[in-house]
Amino acid sequence: MFEGSTGESIIGKAVDKGLVDITISNFRDYSDNKHQTVDDYPYGGGSGMLLKIQPIYDNIRAIKKTSPETKKRIILLDPAGKTFDQAMAEEFSKEEHLVFICGHYEGYDERIRTLVTDEVSLGDYVLTGGELGAMVMIDATIRLLPNVLGNQTSAQTDSYSTGLLEHPQYTRPAEYKGMKVPEVLMNGNHKLIEEWQLKESLKRTYQRRPDLLKRIELTPKMIRFLEEIKNEEVDSIK
Repeated sequence: MFEGSTGESIIGKAVDKGLVDITISNFRDYSDNKHQTVDDYPYGGGSGMLLKIQPIYDNIRAIKKTSPETKKRIILLDPAGKTFDQAMAEEFSKEEHLVFICGHYEGYDERIRTLVTDEVSLGDYVLTGGELGAMVMIDATIRLLPNVLGNQTSAQTDSYSTGLLEHPQYTRPAEYKGMKVPEVLMNGNHKLIEEWQLKESLKRTYQRRPDLLKRIELTPKMIRFLEEIKNEEVDSIK
């Protein structure tokens, strides 16, 4: 499952350049059962199967032995975990070694949680396994590493990196079927362009994700722009 997401495009190029190393480990290989089973029925009854602690415990121990000198952040993919966001991706990108444990079946033997440093979820929904969630987190994290993106400032101004949604963007042609690029973006006045971008970011965030505005400290200019946006909204209704 991981070959496509880690072997192609920007992530694949980062691996080829030696900017990041990705190793896929199958904890089934560490099962002490001759049938390589990694799950079993839960004590106390209930539906579904639970991942056993033994294969994952031995797999984690083997990973630690291969690079004992590196500090490891061991992340359990779990719907009950803290929701993954851009701030967490930035935090992960500063770590030396990340280990993602991808669950499957009904859930985990509770003792597996003693092995991890973080429990993380993509959102308020359940997937058939943690693999897709891990791929998303890996992609979001690796793109923040130095030299992975051709233009590193692009990552710094992405939606959520600034706390706001990103402003609208345009490219050539300047007009297509009557749809025009805003004049301010073509006049060469960088101060006006930056102000337009900030106001449009605020506008998009206010209209689509107003909850994000509560998480950031608004500057006097941002407060003024927000007032203008709200007044323009009222005027458009009249």
